[in-house]
Amino acid sequence: MDASPQSGTNTPKSRYTSIIISVIIFLILISGILVTSIYNSLKILDLRAAVSLSTNLRSDIQTLTQDIYLLNTMRSGQQPASVTQPQAIKVAKSTQEIDEKITVLKQGGDVKIGGDQVAYETLTKSEQIKFVEETSNLWAPYKDQAIKFVSSPIVVSSNFLKQSFGKPTEGIYDNVTGLTNNLNSENGKRAGFLRNIQTFGISFAILYFIIFVLYFVRRLKASDAELRAARRETQEIMQTVNTGLFLLDKDLSIGQQHSKALTTIIGTPSLAGENFTNVLRGRISDTDLNTTQQFIEQLYNPRVKEKLVDALNPLHKVMLHNASNEKGANSRFLDFKFSRVYEGKSIARILVNVNDVSDAVYLEQRLEKERSQNDMQIEMLTTILNVEPTIINEFISNTKLYIEKMNSILKNPGSSQYELENKLKAIYRDMHSLKGESSALKLHGFTKISSEAEDKLQALQNQSQLAGNDFLALAIHLDELLMLSETIETLGQRINRELPTSATSSKNSSEISSDNSSDNSRAGSVVTLNATKPADDTAETMPLVAVTNDLDEADLESGIDIDLDDEPNRHLLSYYQDFAQDIAVRQDKQVQLNSETLAKTVIPEHLRTSIKEISVQLLRNAVVHGIEAPAARQLEGKPTIGIIDIEVKNEGQDFIITLQDDGQGIDYDSIRHKLVAMNRYSVEQASNLNRTDLLKQLFSSGFSTKDDADEDGGRGVGLDIIKAQVKEHAGKLNVKSELGKMTRFVINLPAA
Repeated sequence: MDASPQSGTNTPKSRYTSIIISVIIFLILISGILVTSIYNSLKILDLRAAVSLSTNLRSDIQTLTQDIYLLNTMRSGQQPASVTQPQAIKVAKSTQEIDEKITVLKQGGDVKIGGDQVAYETLTKSEQIKFVEETSNLWAPYKDQAIKFVSSPIVVSSNFLKQSFGKPTEGIYDNVTGLTNNLNSENGKRAGFLRNIQTFGISFAILYFIIFVLYFVRRLKASDAELRAARRETQEIMQTVNTGLFLLDKDLSIGQQHSKALTTIIGTPSLAGENFTNVLRGRISDTDLNTTQQFIEQLYNPRVKEKLVDALNPLHKVMLHNASNEKGANSRFLDFKFSRVYEGKSIARILVNVNDVSDAVYLEQRLEKERSQNDMQIEMLTTILNVEPTIINEFISNTKLYIEKMNSILKNPGSSQYELENKLKAIYRDMHSLKGESSALKLHGFTKISSEAEDKLQALQNQSQLAGNDFLALAIHLDELLMLSETIETLGQRINRELPTSATSSKNSSEISSDNSSDNSRAGSVVTLNATKPADDTAETMPLVAVTNDLDEADLESGIDIDLDDEPNRHLLSYYQDFAQDIAVRQDKQVQLNSETLAKTVIPEHLRTSIKEISVQLLRNAVVHGIEAPAARQLEGKPTIGIIDIEVKNEGQDFIITLQDDGQGIDYDSIRHKLVAMNRYSVEQASNLNRTDLLKQLFSSGFSTKDDADEDGGRGVGLDIIKAQVKEHAGKLNVKSELGKMTRFVINLPAA
């Protein structure tokens, strides 16, 4: 944006050109008059000095002649030397003074006029020079005779006096008188000229001033009229536009002119002259405020390209809180756009355009929320279609159970610090379990909410003191989780109602198989979903699931009925394998999960949830903490793919879960170091802990050897969940580990 006018007739340069030219002419004329006046004044001063000299010479010559006659009379009367000597000295002195004056008159010098010394220059006119020369010629013999007369004390005759001093005196007197008259005449002419030039100058100045004032008053009136019209147009624009417009100078001061809408948009009644940072202070974050100052400074830097720096605008769709610094109805989203205003090639101002984009931002947020909900529903739908319905149903049931348990714990206020800590641990375990199941099913909506809740729980765990109100924020996450669980349950019911029954045509069956073939090809399985329509819409659907593995085309084409009762948990093995692979991908590792008994062993109904939860936590712990990264395994001489074995056995009275990995094993020294780093033990105390004590710490809430927490671990809750489940069922837990080779967990749960 260039504010320097480039077109039109009333540009600033053309507007003031006539004024500048007029002033220059006036100054030239006045200067000429002034120089002429000064010159004539100096000449008049010289003439006055010459007149003074000539006048003095005329009287001095007469006086000198009289003194000579007097001295001669004294001598003829034979007056004593005491009387004649002073008179002789007087004659000699007068002679010298007259000679000096004639010399000054001829050559120039200082002349005393009144009490002032005046620098006198020589005369230039020939007529005046002639008078001076004749006077000098007459004076020369007169001076010589006067000097001789004074130096010899003789008495001369009257004829001698008349011949030597009388006639020369008359000649000198006449020449000096003529010079004086000539000088007075010239002086009068110059004085008259000076008066005329001064009168002309004063008259011209007055006339010029009158013309100047009349002309430029008219011009100023026209300019004022244009300015008023332009200002009126500007005010009309400023009153009408719906955006906030104002100018910023280098000191970040808002200009005097701004649009009317600005006060409404900003929410401040008086903005003219205010500092921009003071207007924003307390209404945006300090970080954004500092960035804004730096941003505007860069806009004033001519070496910085405006388009490049515009991308760094910190006030793009920024939340501006109300004046009381409270988030409420008066808070809004504003979009500030900054443009340079140039004067010539220099940056003079920054034009700021402010728009209230609250409606657009809220619409974007609403659309984003709806898009997120749609993505979440698609994610849920994908999970429902590609995961065994039994697992989905278990997840929904477990989620509701977790939410009910956590809600029940939250309702219990807790009076002591010990009770509050136990309350925190219990909620943490349930939230972590819920996150584990949702992560295994790739339900990222559940995982995200659970992770956010865990962040708050971890912050509470790090607090020195807990209070009942600290848990209130968790209620929001529980509501969100409950809403998601109801959503996935509703989607599952709708899909089950719309799925074909066993009597559905072969065409529909083939379509279902085709839709699921891509997701099951990795495991080499074909999944057929059969569901019976419930008696009413509110009844829970119990889907019938048949999973086959490693079926060749001949079996499928022949239509042989295969009894899958010997593998009731085939879907569970596939579920764990997918879960292990997902964790491994996120952790940049490679794993292979094996099991010979999981698919075949019947799990007691009352242990299904606990065993699943224990298995999920053990499996996550093995991938995150046990199996090394491929590069580390190669250095140890191991295959890059880590092996995890999970086995379950039902031995009548006990149900045994065994999970073993060929990873790095348990590093008891690292446990000691972490305990010291967490300030749980001193270095000396940690060094005295035996392996049993260290394992107990490994299973304690909030302890993890992982430095950074992520979706898969590092919060110190997984093993605590396992310990709580084993304790709840009065079971047994055994851990065996060899550093650098393996770790094995064996859990015995009563089968009855």
